[in-house]
Amino acid sequence: MSQAHSNLHRNAWADWWEGTRRTDIWWTLAWFDIVLRYRRSMLGPLWLTLSMGAMIGGMGPLYSSLFGTELSKFFPHLALGIIFWSFFSSMVTDACNAFIGSSNYLKQGYFPISLFVWRSMARNLIQFSHHIVLYVPVALWAGISLSWSALLFVPAFFLTLINAQALGMVLGLVCTRFRDVTQIVTSVMQMLMFLTPVFWLPESLPGRAQYILWNPFAQMLDLLRAPLMGGISGAHNWWGILLWTALSLIASSLLFAKYRRRVVYWL
Repeated sequence: MSQAHSNLHRNAWADWWEGTRRTDIWWTLAWFDIVLRYRRSMLGPLWLTLSMGAMIGGMGPLYSSLFGTELSKFFPHLALGIIFWSFFSSMVTDACNAFIGSSNYLKQGYFPISLFVWRSMARNLIQFSHHIVLYVPVALWAGISLSWSALLFVPAFFLTLINAQALGMVLGLVCTRFRDVTQIVTSVMQMLMFLTPVFWLPESLPGRAQYILWNPFAQMLDLLRAPLMGGISGAHNWWGILLWTALSLIASSLLFAKYRRRVVYWL
């Protein structure tokens, strides 16, 4: 029996693990994606960092004045909001094209499809590592002192990656089969940016509008942002994300087990 034939008849768990463990492949592919995207550029992905830094620097004083909020409190909130939302948005939109953008590989031979979801995630992690350094001067300027609660960022970020993998699998499969879903997801993410406390403070909401903060992106943003600002996120955010994570894992497992072999035929 050929290697490709035996691989195609693996169970879903073995197939997922085969793609996950090949860090040498998906990390190298992600690195080359970044290199090729910014080839012949002197600063490379640092251009994105500079443009984001300019946006944060320009919007901070303006929005602080508009909302009547002290700049030293609002500036770190805004900086982390823009940095993390850029990470969320790029993760989601890239996941829609995880398999479509890798069609050359998938058509030429057998590859576990989870490998290309990891490739998309690794590419965005590289970009995120360039962006998060912007928060360092903001935190120093605002005089933010971190405590042991800052370690809560680690499990929160781990939950983010788990959800990114699960959601990436779901969106990759659905968007490969139904190409219009990509445009729908892009539009929804643009809308959610304004329904999530990226540019505004949660306490500025009236009581009857607090339900907006129950969207999973708002909860995940608070879990990541609060520890880096010297605070602790509410317990309801942890429970909400854990529930969302369980639902995402169930949905991605079911879709992956049933449709993983059809991806090549949909490309």
